[in-house]
Amino acid sequence: MALDFAGRSKTDRGRAYVRMLRRLVLLVAAFVWAYPAHGEPAYPTHPVALVVTVPPGGAADFVARIIAAKLADALGQPVIVANRGGAAGTTAAAGVAKSDPDGYTLLLNTIATHGIGPHLYANLPYDPAKDFAPVILLAKLPLIMTVTAMLPAQSVADVIALAKAHPGQLAFASAGTGGAPHLAGELFKTLAAIDLLHVPYRGSGPAVVDLIAGRVAIMFDAAPSLLPFIMSRQLRPVAAASRQRHRRLPEIPSFAELGYERMDISLWYGVVAPAGTPQPIVQRLNAEFVKILDMTDVRKNLADQGADIAGGTPAAFDAFMREETARWGAVIKQAGIRPE
Repeated sequence: MALDFAGRSKTDRGRAYVRMLRRLVLLVAAFVWAYPAHGEPAYPTHPVALVVTVPPGGAADFVARIIAAKLADALGQPVIVANRGGAAGTTAAAGVAKSDPDGYTLLLNTIATHGIGPHLYANLPYDPAKDFAPVILLAKLPLIMTVTAMLPAQSVADVIALAKAHPGQLAFASAGTGGAPHLAGELFKTLAAIDLLHVPYRGSGPAVVDLIAGRVAIMFDAAPSLLPFIMSRQLRPVAAASRQRHRRLPEIPSFAELGYERMDISLWYGVVAPAGTPQPIVQRLNAEFVKILDMTDVRKNLADQGADIAGGTPAAFDAFMREETARWGAVIKQAGIRPE
């Protein structure tokens, strides 16, 4: 490219030189963005998979589909929600841990995969601390203690009285062994000094069906799985497993109000990538998720389901997961649950 500054005034030559520098900077920036290092193309260039640890339906799937749609818009590539249930999410987590660390396979991780699972499975096929790169904590959904409308119980005190009158006969359902709803039931048994029968299901959907039918009496779960049936009066909420009353059910007490402060249990959902994922990709994903969580429609959709929006840095999420792992290890030990 020939540049002819002859015959121009000093001012004109200066302006032309500045314009030339601007064009050069833009060209270099475009090249760096397209080929950030060693000629590698920009991220992402093809679809991204967001692996969910449960079948379709329920709180995890609800959160994943809201977030995936927005992330696809932000990245300019499809974000495919891949549901892979089994072993309280540890099967899906193990698969993601072994995936290429390139940012194209992400895990919607949970309290089950990175809080409870490490203490319940003797041969866990992944290391929750070493095999993943934290990206962000998305949201927390406090659990609700709900009973079938067929149960003659209007309160937590009523449930405890029935359980003491019929030890081992009242059954509580969960979305699977090792998840937060299961551990909530076990913790409740310990704190209330009662004997309940645990009945695990493959996901919240079939568990709720049997709860409505009266084949099980009690269930701890989050609002997305329970709220439609609470509103239709097929299920009866008796307490929120949190320190404050549930935002969607302000008429029921929290367990803290009832004197059970340790019954502060939320499903939580975050995003992790395989360990070794390049930091620029992790930071890009974190930045996009922070923007998504600040969108008005996302905040409303999550709040409508009783979710508390989180956010924050990868380092903050890493610290949170370590605290959850320590907390649930103590609960499991006290409940006498042995690793499988």
